[in-house]
Parts: sequence; C-alpha cells; structure tokens
Amino acid sequence: MPRARDSRPRHQQIAAELRDLIMRGELSPGTQLPSTAQLVERYGAANATIQHALKALKDEGFLDSRVGKGVYVRDRQPFVIDASAYISPEPGRFRYQLLKVDNVVPPADVVAGLQLAPGATAIVRTRILLHDDQPVELSASYYPAEIADNSSLAKAAKIRGGAPQALAELGFPQRTFVDRISARSPTVEEAETLDLPDGTPVIRQLRVIYSDNERPVEASVLIKGAHLYELLYRQTVETELG
Repeated sequence: MPRARDSRPRHQQIAAELRDLIMRGELSPGTQLPSTAQLVERYGAANATIQHALKALKDEGFLDSRVGKGVYVRDRQPFVIDASAYISPEPGRFRYQLLKVDNVVPPADVVAGLQLAPGATAIVRTRILLHDDQPVELSASYYPAEIADNSSLAKAAKIRGGAPQALAELGFPQRTFVDRISARSPTVEEAETLDLPDGTPVIRQLRVIYSDNERPVEASVLIKGAHLYELLYRQTVETELG
C-alpha cells in the first residue's frame, strides 16, 4: 500500500519540523535559530514561506524575536499535567472563572458516563482556567440534577472547597475517576475563548468521577490547547517471577 503524502502547505510542514526539534530538546531555550537565508536554503523554500512558518511558532509561544539580533527559542515550559490530578488554584498563577451554570440535557457521551435515564437533566458548571490571566482550559462539569438540584452546585457562584467538597456534603465523596483523552480541531467557541493560534488542535478529556459503589457523580469535558500541555502518566510495572 503506498504511503500517504503530506498535503499540508509547505509553511506548516516546516513549522512542524522546527516544533518537533524544540519539543524534543534539540533546540533548547535561548538557542538562536539559523538566519532566514539559512532556513531558505535548508528547506528549499521561499523567504515568505519561512516567515510564515516562524510566525506560526511565535504565535504558539515557541519562538521570540529580538530586534536586531534574530529569532530565539523561547524559554517556555509546557504545563505538565499529572493525568491523575486536578490543577489546584494558585494565587497569582492559576485561577478559575465561572462562566455560567445551567440545567440541561447533557450530550450523549456525558449521559452515558453519568448513566442517566433518557431525558434526564444535569447541572452544568462551565468555567475557564486562567494562568497569569491567560486562558488555558475550558471546562464543563456535569452533575446529575437528582443530586445537585438546590445545592451549591446549582448556584451561579464559586463553591467554597470546590465541587469535591460540595459532593461530599451531599453524601457523594469522590473516590475514583476515569479519563478518556482525544485530540481534534477546536470549535469556533473553543478557538475564540482559549485564544488559540491558527491551526492549533485541542486535547479533549472526558473525565467521569465515581463515588461509593461505583456511582458516577460528575462528568467533565476539559478542553486544552495542545500547544501548551503535556499529559503525564505514572504506573507501577508489575513483574512476575518466572
């Protein structure tokens, strides 16, 4: 079977190669990139194509121009998120902004995750996570209306102690969760809310949280710009004696 050809515009191909070099440490923070003329020769591309590729990487935060000096790899560390933990609010760094609270019939994957009956509703709390006042994550957390109605989860206000505390007070302490992670192009709302550079995909996490007796009590859809994040997984390797 013949291999598929990369049909992306040339500037996207060049940006992808440079991005890969930066992400795997071949071009470390503070490193000056070759001159435009050198990149033109290296990639066999027009000057305008190279400039377009560099602009894309600047928009994503990988590169920085220094007037009269050149283009450098920016000292920008990705948000390394342990997939088994939440991002805790941190004064002056991370903070959540509540956008809205609604009572809705959830999308199909959330209905399945929460094991809701057909037509059952859920309270959804939509928030944005800010890092140094820059949007980095859009989230929608759903709670079965039968347990969340008339609770702090249904009010358009921040919850002291957060949703885990609210669920615990309702008799549904969080015990375990399961994440399903995928990547896709952003919707218009996601691209605009997260201020994503052109062509940037998003990481989508569907997180279902369970209380006692494996009862699902929360399902969250978490959307992050893929250019900002690395997801970290840890697992103990079980060895068998043979």
